[in-house]
Amino acid sequence: MTSPAVSRFPVPALADMPEDIRSRIVGVQEKSGFVPNVFLALAARPDEFRAFFAYHDALMEKDSGLSKAEREMIVVATSAANQCQYCVVAHGAILRIRAKNPLIADQIATNYRKADITPRQKAMLDFAMKVSREAETVGEPDFEALKAHGFDDDDIWDITAVAAFFALSNRMANVTAMRPNDEFYLMGRLPKA
Repeated sequence: MTSPAVSRFPVPALADMPEDIRSRIVGVQEKSGFVPNVFLALAARPDEFRAFFAYHDALMEKDSGLSKAEREMIVVATSAANQCQYCVVAHGAILRIRAKNPLIADQIATNYRKADITPRQKAMLDFAMKVSREAETVGEPDFEALKAHGFDDDDIWDITAVAAFFALSNRMANVTAMRPNDEFYLMGRLPKA
């Protein structure tokens, strides 16, 4: 049986990738034990790969008023609304690990309004969903609602940027038919042995 395609577009062989991209992919594989398909799918376009992951890392890995788990909540909620299977599955795994909660990703992907999250996190996701689905309607009452929950302007920028970046990612993953790695489905669901 052949394994399903990573993407509907050609994926270059590791040996044919530029050194910096190959090195990053090998590093990810050494850390996680597999290569997430997003790295392979985007490697066919080296300049876009570099730009995508530079912005991804700037948003998702920095110190912020939002925890890394909260940023992953934004990704999972907005990706579910955008019907992006790859990002819901992959970032759901990361969320389970970062939140140390095996239930949270499924709850947020299905209906974050019913998830076991704080009122502050619900306000964050309400805003992220608005940015993702109807940014043209964002106005002063939205900012006031976030500030009432303790978010400052930097936090609001971060919520906006994560939701907007993953709207792009969701669309690319959907159009390329990017397949989530099987490994993601079980990650963070059971305690490590």
